[in-house]
Amino acid sequence: MAKRILTGIRPTGKLHLGHYVGALKMWKELQDQNEYECFFLVADVQALTTHVDRPSVIEEAVREVVLDFIAVGLDPTKPNIHFVLQSWVPELTELTTYFSMIVPFSRMEGNPTIKAELAQMNSSPTVGFMIYPTSQAADILLFTTYPPQPNDYLLVPVGADQVPHIEEAADIARMFNNRYGNTFLKCEAKVGLIGRLVGTDGQAKMSKSLSNVIQLSDTADDVSKIVKKMFTDPEKIRKNDPGHPKECPVYKYHKIFGSRKTFSGRYKDCKTGGLGCVECKNTLTEVLNNFLDPIRQRRLIAEQEPIGDYLISGTDRAREIAQNTMDAVRKAMHLDYPSIFKKGG
Repeated sequence: MAKRILTGIRPTGKLHLGHYVGALKMWKELQDQNEYECFFLVADVQALTTHVDRPSVIEEAVREVVLDFIAVGLDPTKPNIHFVLQSWVPELTELTTYFSMIVPFSRMEGNPTIKAELAQMNSSPTVGFMIYPTSQAADILLFTTYPPQPNDYLLVPVGADQVPHIEEAADIARMFNNRYGNTFLKCEAKVGLIGRLVGTDGQAKMSKSLSNVIQLSDTADDVSKIVKKMFTDPEKIRKNDPGHPKECPVYKYHKIFGSRKTFSGRYKDCKTGGLGCVECKNTLTEVLNNFLDPIRQRRLIAEQEPIGDYLISGTDRAREIAQNTMDAVRKAMHLDYPSIFKKGG
């Protein structure tokens, strides 16, 4: 039985605590189970959908993302762990093209992520942007085992906001299988216990575009400055006013990153007015820096490692699987032209 994981991140900058909570923590846990062959994709082609005029940003971000991968504990020296550079797997482009021939464009227009991002755009979207859910489906399904066995499956550990894309990939696999025969495996999304981290400004999601992030590589001083400016409870004006911790991002961060010592009693103390926001933020600064310190240390070590070699070896392994999958796809679609190129003919 083959058990594979395919997941990834667009390289548009350094990674942040939202990435860790929504995805990286879960990736590390799955890696450590040693049950899966894991492919962690650096999705530089998809980064072009928003950064096509800033190629140098993508180049630098690829490096930063790989460093962050290693810093959180992903280990490309393990035989089952592969860092894959998307643009260096031409089979992904080929499979995206074939999928685009069977997927109605209306499905792309109705995709919730596409609709949300279109609403924020100031210019006309490119074709590449409009079909990137199809590209994501190719990323996932390319790692099918062929011929698929009943107990084989593809696990896709992602943040909560990516679940619609995994469902889209599963639908595309069904479309293809129904039309051309059983070719692609079932893919399943896996979301961690905490699928999304609220931004430091109280927005629903931590996002670089909203400038409400704490990066995994931020210094202790950076973290202190960001936490001091964090949004808290607007109704708690004075220190002794009763607070509403469930609505406060600072409390939510304590809940996720704090220990029993730093979290115990915090809800009650806030509700009764016994805990001021400044004190709560000071403790959170300490909590976050204690959490980030080992990540910072691993990142410093990773900066001396051959990250280019890791990408080359991981991408080579991805291409081995990709070529096998594409042979099966071309055969299913009769693009191997058996009546023309007969064996021995």
